[in-house]
Amino acid sequence: MASGSQTAGLTLFLPCAAQTEEFLGDEVRRILTAPDTAIQVQRGGIRIALKPDTLMNAVMRLNLHSRMAQRVLVALAQGSYRSEDDVYALASSIAWEQWFNVAKTIKVDVTAHKSPLKSLNFVALRLKDAVADRFRSLSGSRPSVDTHRPDVRIHLHLDAEHAFISLDTSGEPLFKRGWREDKGDAPLKETLAASMIAATGWDPLGSTPLPLYDPCCGSGTIVVEAAQMACGIAPGLQRRFAFEKLLGFDRQAWQTLCNEARDAQRKPLAPVFGSDIAHRMVDFAKRNAERAGVGHAVQLRGGDALQRMPPSDVPGVMLLNPPYGTRIAAAGEGGRNMQERRNVGFSARDFADGDDGGAFFQKLSAHWKSHYAGWTAWLLTPDMKLPGKLRLKESRRVPMWNGPIDCRLFRFDLTARKVQSPDGEV
Repeated sequence: MASGSQTAGLTLFLPCAAQTEEFLGDEVRRILTAPDTAIQVQRGGIRIALKPDTLMNAVMRLNLHSRMAQRVLVALAQGSYRSEDDVYALASSIAWEQWFNVAKTIKVDVTAHKSPLKSLNFVALRLKDAVADRFRSLSGSRPSVDTHRPDVRIHLHLDAEHAFISLDTSGEPLFKRGWREDKGDAPLKETLAASMIAATGWDPLGSTPLPLYDPCCGSGTIVVEAAQMACGIAPGLQRRFAFEKLLGFDRQAWQTLCNEARDAQRKPLAPVFGSDIAHRMVDFAKRNAERAGVGHAVQLRGGDALQRMPPSDVPGVMLLNPPYGTRIAAAGEGGRNMQERRNVGFSARDFADGDDGGAFFQKLSAHWKSHYAGWTAWLLTPDMKLPGKLRLKESRRVPMWNGPIDCRLFRFDLTARKVQSPDGEV
């Protein structure tokens, strides 16, 4: 890996979904057990200060084990700027030759927030020029650009006054675990599903692990993530990473970490269940679970969320991302036209019920009160009026962004429906 001035004081930055930073911070502390590791929770991610001799080990461990981080970035330089030439000068100060050689292809990705620069494409070009010019001055040749499958990804973030240049050690974003080939429309990202599970406090390693159930499981993102946790399967075992193309990569050390992760796998310690009204989606979920190595650890069934009974005699945690907006139709309808919809081969999630979902959520709440007493239900939704539609009082609401959508993860502690006696008393 890099050495000298480039490694002194280097930090890692792990971006994550907004409002999930604290959950990622807890995860990072579990993965990096070194007591002298300095972790700082920031808006939009986690910053980690590391000693030079521990940097590469941390990079490999975090890419292999983190479920919530979007990427693992090595922060190389930051500075104030007013023009593209300032960014060029900042990039020219970085010893790129300590990280990769001219045989590797590169790509520059740019993000910005309140930047005064008019063209992000042009500033990306100037950063690329700085890298090329430095290599040309040292060796007479320069690395090529590959915008589709680059060996090295360079990240530039611009705020109103400062530029931040980082090296991406992940490559493909970390939500791409390598197992989800079958998916429906607008699937939940695996990283967000893991953050949702963390927010519930569900612990498959606890002394009395509770069952977890998603009654609107779609292609299985939540249940597969939960089942992998129950089985101790590292999320990065089935994919490759950009750090494998960097100078100083220790393949033997990487294989040792992977072997340790495989040895840590176990039989599932908590039951995981999923169901969906669309049998096509259940088939997707089953195939995804098999590819993820948890086909044996998750029980998947078809069925209407308004009719399915609890999958376990022991009350547990329900966690779901129900359809909403114009796609509300329901995770379960119980309507007489549902068979017609199934016959044309669409998921129930593809249809709107003509309103804001109030009728569906009232039926769902009534079903839960009748059959799910003792369960804890968590629902991720952008609808801040959802508790009123369910006619339930939430015990928690956790802010969480689903991509660009501002959502809340509502918790409802379910109790049995109160039965009224003939004389009117409850």
